[in-house]
Amino acid sequence: MSELWKAASKREQSELAQRMPNESRLWNLWHGCHKKSEGCQHCYVFRRDAEFEKDSNDVSKTSTFNLPIRRDRQGNWKVPSGTLMWTCFTSDFFIEEADEWREDAWLMIKRRSDLHFYMVTKRPERIAQCLPEDWSDGYENVTICCTMENQRRTDERLPIFKELPIRHKEIICEPLLGPIDFHGMLAPLASCAPLVLRRASSESAAPPINGDAQRCEQVTVGGESGCDARVCDYDWVLNIREQCIKSNVPFHFKQTGAHFRKDGRVYHIPRDQQMRQAHRAGIDTDKK
Repeated sequence: MSELWKAASKREQSELAQRMPNESRLWNLWHGCHKKSEGCQHCYVFRRDAEFEKDSNDVSKTSTFNLPIRRDRQGNWKVPSGTLMWTCFTSDFFIEEADEWREDAWLMIKRRSDLHFYMVTKRPERIAQCLPEDWSDGYENVTICCTMENQRRTDERLPIFKELPIRHKEIICEPLLGPIDFHGMLAPLASCAPLVLRRASSESAAPPINGDAQRCEQVTVGGESGCDARVCDYDWVLNIREQCIKSNVPFHFKQTGAHFRKDGRVYHIPRDQQMRQAHRAGIDTDKK
């Protein structure tokens, strides 16, 4: 199991299990990060590392770095075909300290085209320079998500993220800390001018981006968990949902968070009920 799973309490292990499909694995190929914005304030990685007197700002390669290409004694992949790989959930795949390891990571991802790698970042400004040379408009087996927790970070990150050549891209508003207006930028932008990307190791330009590589496949919204969680307001959630519907982008309400305001009243919701209550709201729209 991953370091995250080993370090988690039984309650947190239960929450992780609820989030994951039957055929999924955590792949934390490096560990450690730096708090980058308001959503990082109560990061679970920093909280858990502190219990073991570990400095979360120390970014290091983990013992599971080569997990996707490990084989058993019979020569079979230890991670079976079709598995969803939750990638780099105790760090950021595009963090600067991992630059020396990322090329090998991309090679493993490309080699295991029978797996799907799902990664989340708060650093869209670093994505272009960190993509492999043969990326084109994206690998079919990679989904890259960008988190936008409030209006400030949406205005900062969305203009960058929407232009990147990513075949499968999603937006995550979690923890949702305030109302967000996407200013109509969720819709496909097939008619915009091609983006020219400069690789760190090459002067060649990236190919034009097709419409599909600019489409947001889903917006996921959730409140903040933990004893110090900030309030999430249901009106903020519904407003994002309405924007998704207008832009024909699937919407997913993942969890209420610990402190959830609805119709002016704040509800304090136990951790094991936060995802269930969000599901009971019945406001998800179908993912195409």
